[in-house]
Amino acid sequence: MAEINVTPLVDVMLVLLVIFIITAPLLARALKLDLPQAEAPPAAVQADTILLTIDSRGSLRWNDEPLAASDLAERLASAARQSPQPELHLGADRAARFEHVAAVLSAAQKAGLTRLGFITEPPPAGQGATP
Repeated sequence: MAEINVTPLVDVMLVLLVIFIITAPLLARALKLDLPQAEAPPAAVQADTILLTIDSRGSLRWNDEPLAASDLAERLASAARQSPQPELHLGADRAARFEHVAAVLSAAQKAGLTRLGFITEPPPAGQGATP
């Protein structure tokens, strides 16, 4: 008999496929992260810097003024049209949902802003950052 019997190979591959289909959803779950604090000198705030903050409820503040989420795209687009383009400093509360931060980042990208910085809190005095 000169032909190779591939039936056992196909059977094994189908069993492995079923095992991976069953176990894949178990491996794809979210991890709860406690993000580290950064040790960096405070950045100098220039006149052409926009401070955009997100609180724990997802409310936005544009340079310490309340901002409706519906007005965000318009404000970002007008900032992107300025020359030179201002730098957007994004600060989010530790308890803020990531979907709010992702929505702001997406809106900034769609508006054409290219200069973006993230604001962090320094660690308490006498403590270093934990790895």
